[in-house]
Amino acid sequence: MAAAAVLLGRSPAGACASGLCARRIPLHRQCWASRQVPVLARHFAALAPAAEVLEVDTIRNFGISAHIDSGKTTLTERVLFYTGKIKAIHEVRGKDGVGATMDHMELEREKGITITSAATYCSWRSNGKDHHMNLIDTPGHVDFTIEVERALRVLDGAILVCCGVGGVQSQTITVDRQMKRYGVPRVIFINKLDRYGSDPFHVLGQIRAKLGLTVQPVQLPIGEEDNFIGICDLVSQKASYFEGVDGKSHRVADIPAEMADKVAEHRNKLLETLADLDDAFAEIFLETDQIPVEAVHAAIRRQTLLLKFCPMFMGSAYKNKGVQDLLDGVCKYLPSPKDKKNVGLDADNEEVEIELQCDPKKPFVGYAFKIQDHAMAGQVTYMRVYQGKVSKGDSIVNMMTDKKQSVKRLVRMHSNEVKDVSEAAAGDIVALAGMDCESGVTFTDGKARITCSSMFVPEPVMSLSVSAGRDDQARLQKALKRFQREDPTFQVQVLQETSETIISGMGELHLEVYCERMRREYKVETLVTGEPKVNYRETITQKTEYNYLHKRQSGGRGQYGKVIGFFEPIPEEEQLDNKDGIVFVNRLTGNEVPQNY
Repeated sequence: MAAAAVLLGRSPAGACASGLCARRIPLHRQCWASRQVPVLARHFAALAPAAEVLEVDTIRNFGISAHIDSGKTTLTERVLFYTGKIKAIHEVRGKDGVGATMDHMELEREKGITITSAATYCSWRSNGKDHHMNLIDTPGHVDFTIEVERALRVLDGAILVCCGVGGVQSQTITVDRQMKRYGVPRVIFINKLDRYGSDPFHVLGQIRAKLGLTVQPVQLPIGEEDNFIGICDLVSQKASYFEGVDGKSHRVADIPAEMADKVAEHRNKLLETLADLDDAFAEIFLETDQIPVEAVHAAIRRQTLLLKFCPMFMGSAYKNKGVQDLLDGVCKYLPSPKDKKNVGLDADNEEVEIELQCDPKKPFVGYAFKIQDHAMAGQVTYMRVYQGKVSKGDSIVNMMTDKKQSVKRLVRMHSNEVKDVSEAAAGDIVALAGMDCESGVTFTDGKARITCSSMFVPEPVMSLSVSAGRDDQARLQKALKRFQREDPTFQVQVLQETSETIISGMGELHLEVYCERMRREYKVETLVTGEPKVNYRETITQKTEYNYLHKRQSGGRGQYGKVIGFFEPIPEEEQLDNKDGIVFVNRLTGNEVPQNY
């Protein structure tokens, strides 16, 4: 492209760095006429994308997760709008026909749900610093749980969104389990407080009871339901109102007089909880009546990073209330890449763990957590850089195949749009365009023999048969291979007895979406599907004791025996290592009963 610009006489985007071109002339003719390689190299270097230098302390890698229809994509749209990434707000299934920015698939906009996790980046100024945010909007439907799984595998923090009306629902519990699995600190956002029947304190009780989290509100709503107009900050003891077009005007005022007692009550509960958890803050709490605001923020951050505390924010994304304060909370309380400990495994001895250091000067280690096909960029591989740095043109080693691969193009993703970058350093999330690899591979620069631990992949729960006409067979097979590479929970097998092709996934909607994509993207017009079949296994859910006495007299000495014991479920963390699903424990003492019995 650069050579074509010189030959055809188009003006480049920036001034030439060769020294021969003093201004932006139509043709850098002197550079081209010189035929000097160093001069041309400096000329084309000026046209390359500028390197972004990001301070690791100001990077926030976080995701937004929740039950379906809790308002994740609506919240993400507001985050992008207030950070200046987009110029106008569009709603999920909006009347203008545009749809939300992060729902880039046609199927997502038709159904009004998020099907694939979408990544974006933006910046937000908080506490006098510009923070770079890598944000992933994840699906809420249980059928697409792998998208949440692989996002939380690489993220440093998360926003757990709960509906102010629905509260803690089934997928909220699943998402909480996933966050605990990967040790992801989170802040909680109670959304939809403008709706009839919303009650943030009822949801607070559900979070404590069902999720077992230590949670305290750091905000209180001003008004209820239709009268919800703003929030009171319990830490700064100020009120925030979100006014003007799309809530862009953020006005800070004194707390309303009628709420002063309620704010004081909940602030004391917040401070007492922090004092119980944090020894450093307990000393300040006991020694002084006027507790500094900075000390409260620091205590919340410390305990959030230790996974002992979750601050709870409130608002309504649809009504444009509370989002700016939530962004400040992300910057204050969620970890930077330096705050999260990440470990890899020695490639030659997987029992040895190696701590990955968030330092651009160390040997490069990156983890490819997702792949997808892009209309313009080919295969796009999303990658988290854990250590070192990677630049366009570098040769990196695929640790799964032990082969070197060239970084042809390094990009940042904004939903389905790509922006070229020249390099990415430790702590950042970028994408490799045109890289042929599998999901879940580790990349290094060859100096480090390290692999990253894989993510948890649940077993498929539903299957159905698919078939197509002779003319569509090639397109069907191509689609099945691509979907298998993209999604570890989508599996394909051919039954030898019947020659049927069976696809398996996480639910009926999961398989329905893939069948529809085959018809639309691959033109498999003769696709025929069979009846869905559910794969299930039964198991016990609670401890059950037994005490059985066996007596039988059939002449002679007779038979007598007594068996005492119990059945109980295996803890989830032990299930991963136990393939048989059964653990037998013998608590007999002595040799009164032979071992074979």
